[in-house]
Amino acid sequence: MAINMGSVMGIIFANMHDNTISEITKSRTMGSVLFGGRYRLIDFPLSNMANSGVSEVAVITKENYQSLLDHLGSAREWDLARKKGGLHILPPFGNVEAGLYRGRLEALYGGISFLKASRTEYVILSDCDIIATINYKPIVNAHVESGADITMVTNTGVYTSDVVSTSTVVTADEAGRVKGVLHKPAISGECTISLNMFVMKKSFLIELLEDGIARGHYSFERDVLQAKVDELNIRTYEFNEYFSKIYSMQSFFKANIDLIDPENSRKLYNPRRPIYTKVRDNAPSKYDLECVVKNSLIADGCIIEGEVENSVLFRGVKIGKGAKVKNAILMQDTVIEPNAVVTNIITDKDVTIGENRLISSSEVHPLYIGKGASI
Repeated sequence: MAINMGSVMGIIFANMHDNTISEITKSRTMGSVLFGGRYRLIDFPLSNMANSGVSEVAVITKENYQSLLDHLGSAREWDLARKKGGLHILPPFGNVEAGLYRGRLEALYGGISFLKASRTEYVILSDCDIIATINYKPIVNAHVESGADITMVTNTGVYTSDVVSTSTVVTADEAGRVKGVLHKPAISGECTISLNMFVMKKSFLIELLEDGIARGHYSFERDVLQAKVDELNIRTYEFNEYFSKIYSMQSFFKANIDLIDPENSRKLYNPRRPIYTKVRDNAPSKYDLECVVKNSLIADGCIIEGEVENSVLFRGVKIGKGAKVKNAILMQDTVIEPNAVVTNIITDKDVTIGENRLISSSEVHPLYIGKGASI
């Protein structure tokens, strides 16, 4: 029997993986990190939930969430500006007994009064480190049909130690029941990793929180998935479509650059399940008659007078005459002045690269230039 998605609540963790790209998240949550020319990372789980019919979503924050609040606003873009349900922000210290959380259990416990007050029956948990277009309806239906306590979205593939060491790895039987859990192991090769998305009954989640906090537990992965793998019925739901996992600055750089390939963009952006974001009313980008643009992703509001190759330009970027940009991610309102040359770099918002400057780094370890910097 298909589940009414109106009975499902979504919970998104905006800060859960800030340390993986600490340079960019120094002044913002991971959820508000810019991506793909015009989006923020939180746009993906939020849009996936909205497209799946989830009408009540809570965003759990921890620190540096001013830009996140500015981006989400009234949540009108995601059709979550509602009298019933809609979008809710759960800041830290939401519970008098809860402090600044150390893990997923403590983060959820800070909003336990909100959970108890909600009339929904099921909960979808999601982080902001996975970039994908996902329909949650079949996942929730599979969870109910299997009778599982917890259903976790997973992917099986060949992964390097860099990916696995930032992931939860599981082993499951033919029916999809999890038999073993490793949290951030130092291994590589073919394995099944969690995509940090979970489905469970709301009442079951509340029981886990109250029991876990009473025992001093704070990590969902270690204290629930790993410690209770034999006790609980934990199932996997294999997701085999296109996705990117953000686990380092290098992976962030690659995930953006990969979208230059039209094939990858078609896989990620489904017209029937669009990714919504805050609207910024920019004029179309302007291209000088003598400019050269090759194999690049250009957002609206840009002014290009120089050369751009194999790069992602966010809204409002300006490239001066004689300037050359290659293998770069230039975030919102970055200015590359005339005759400057930049290669293999990531600039944050409002960065200015001065006239005749030469800045280059390795493609494997792209240079990051912080917000508002002027060179």
